[in-house]
Amino acid sequence: MTTNVKQSPRERLLEAAATLTYRDGVGIGVEALCKAAGVSKRSMYQLFESKDELLAASLKERAAAFGASLLPAADDGRSPRERILHVFERVESQAGAPDFQGCRYLAVQIELKDQTHPASRVAHQIKANLTAFFRSEAEQGGASNPDLLARQLILVFDGASARAGIQADNLTGLIAPTVVTLLDAADMR
Repeated sequence: MTTNVKQSPRERLLEAAATLTYRDGVGIGVEALCKAAGVSKRSMYQLFESKDELLAASLKERAAAFGASLLPAADDGRSPRERILHVFERVESQAGAPDFQGCRYLAVQIELKDQTHPASRVAHQIKANLTAFFRSEAEQGGASNPDLLARQLILVFDGASARAGIQADNLTGLIAPTVVTLLDAADMR
């Protein structure tokens, strides 16, 4: 027998924020967020100081799933090169989904412009973590310049996510050869 566990108002608000901001952008109003969550504005402000804090908490809560959907397991036995390629295979696969609108963390940073906004700070940290993953793998793989390679890889990641998200390009057959070229140029094994 399955039990249907009802989400708390906090969980419903976090879910609504994640869904609506990914679909409609960070400009979504408090009324729409509360209506989607089935929570009063008063309850929302009791749970979160502001809409900005709600957006930041929603992004933070999604960070583990974001990483799990992209990054290989820490002890998967693959080479650093294969581990980096895995991330881009995942991006290509996710980009094929009909509801894919790009990387939610990049979108938040672009939309908000304000680097000090709580949601922008969360998004920045999550993107910095992905860059750090690339840098670590590049170092382990003997890349000639791990910092440069990590910056190039995050540039490809963000560009590919954005182009696929606005349906300006199909990543199939495009992203892997691009990444392989960068890995080869950096003497990555």
